[in-house]
Amino acid sequence: MPDPRSAMPDEPSDRPDGRSPAPDASAEEQDTIARRLRIHGRVQGVWYRGSATAEATRLGLSGWVRNRSDGTVEALAIGRPAAVAAFVAWAHQGPSNARVSRVEVFEAEIERLPGFEQRPTV
Repeated sequence: MPDPRSAMPDEPSDRPDGRSPAPDASAEEQDTIARRLRIHGRVQGVWYRGSATAEATRLGLSGWVRNRSDGTVEALAIGRPAAVAAFVAWAHQGPSNARVSRVEVFEAEIERLPGFEQRPTV
């Protein structure tokens, strides 16, 4: 039996080699970045995680935030570059009672998460 694909008419291609490109991520996924943050200073016991959750939700980000046993707060922010940048800028201040001394920002793998949540301390 002949291959059914061979009977299909050729479709135009934008690629120089004439081949059709392989399907890739949607435009929205291509515009999505992920950053992991480690926030240092007086950031525990000042409602940092709750404030971070509210800010990330306002910005339309997904991800999580959690305290770490070393006294820092860690967060993963996933979304459009401008929204992630706004969250990183917010993280340098945090809520009014926080005293942020340093924020480390790392590229991270994009995870499919339904929203932004607080996670248990690690």
